[in-house]
Amino acid sequence: MRIIFAGTPEIAVPSLRALAAEYDVCAVLTNPDRATGRGRKIVCSPVKEAAVELGLPVLQPEKLDENFLEEVRGLNADLLAFFAFGKIFRENFLDLFPMGGINLHPSLLPQYRGPSPLNEAIRNGDTVTGITVQKAALKMDSGAIILQHELKLDGSETTGSLTEKVSLLGAPLMVDAINQLIKNPDAGTPQDHSQATFCKLISKGDGIIDWNKTSAEIEREIRAFSPWPGSFTYYGEKKLNILEAAFYEGDIENSPAGTVAALDKKAGIIIKTGDSAIAVTKLQLQSKKPMDYKSFINGNRDFVGSILESASGENT
Repeated sequence: MRIIFAGTPEIAVPSLRALAAEYDVCAVLTNPDRATGRGRKIVCSPVKEAAVELGLPVLQPEKLDENFLEEVRGLNADLLAFFAFGKIFRENFLDLFPMGGINLHPSLLPQYRGPSPLNEAIRNGDTVTGITVQKAALKMDSGAIILQHELKLDGSETTGSLTEKVSLLGAPLMVDAINQLIKNPDAGTPQDHSQATFCKLISKGDGIIDWNKTSAEIEREIRAFSPWPGSFTYYGEKKLNILEAAFYEGDIENSPAGTVAALDKKAGIIIKTGDSAIAVTKLQLQSKKPMDYKSFINGNRDFVGSILESASGENT
């Protein structure tokens, strides 16, 4: 069984390692190295780093053009396995693999087709999410389901912690799915497309906090946008990252949404929302280090009573 594995971020690395331990991974397809940061340092993807460590050939085309297709054709791979590669494969590429392709997607398809299923599950307050291994299809995340694994959510997850869990649990599922296909190439159950829901690509601007939303919505968004793009607001002219928060069940006086209402020495900094309040326990002011709420208040004595804003100098 000759396999080409395609992936880019850290979440895909355990799957690559699991497949390389079981099969002949004849090449690894990942995004080209990019210049990043102020110093424009050239950085390669986590999947490339793992592939090099494993001694596997790496393919990094800018485009999946005819020259690249010819290179892949010469590898005589049986199957394409991919997870978080970042691009949709066209028919002329998938046709190069006699056994087709499989894709690991971190949702219970047909729920949350698209690029941000973990964020969406947390934002919506879902109590269950999961992992699906599906057959590759031309339409995004619409392939026949080979297997699924449910994950219960307890309401404390961040996208970062959930990503790590999915990364580790997904790797053996990829191996199981391939073994099923070896035994039965027709394995897979078609999705009910009428039940499909979709999620969008997360942008940096999604992290801005709208204090008029409910406490439940804001608390879930803080977890959904951790670690990226982060949840933030403005304290005067400075950006303020809200890193950790919880529901606040104590009594507070009526005040506009976004008001820093009080300091509860046990719960945190109390900020008014559209329906009640949240207690912020960890935060970071622009160009400062992350702080716990007590340390932050010690350095910002006028914080209580201020009104946080949706943009610098503009009230929510």
